Amino acid sequence: MTDILDVGRVAALNDILRRSLTGGTLVLSAGLIALGRERQQCVLDAIAAFDGFTPDDDPYGERDFGALEAAGERILFKIDYFDRALGAASPDPADSSVTTRVLTVMLAAEY
Repeated sequence: MTDILDVGRVAALNDILRRSLTGGTLVLSAGLIALGRERQQCVLDAIAAFDGFTPDDDPYGERDFGALEAAGERILFKIDYFDRALGAASPDPADSSVTTRVLTVMLAAEY
């Protein structure tokens, strides 16, 4: 996404979602749900603490993707930006009034 004007704002909004699960919607894959509540919480805590963003995984500096180990599993997470109706891409991911963020968390084996 090269046309974002305020990448810093996008990254900050993504951090809020990752760290507090506010400002968006959380989607857990079937494999993650099967881990049970305790292990799910370990995964979510690890995502909240994640700071391993690299240019390879985060080329635009949005902090919207990560891969990590948690609860004995390889985990992937991704934040996507939709319009408020969830029907198309957000017209401006830096503007939370027109954007619904979706944090998807899955086992790497499910990818």
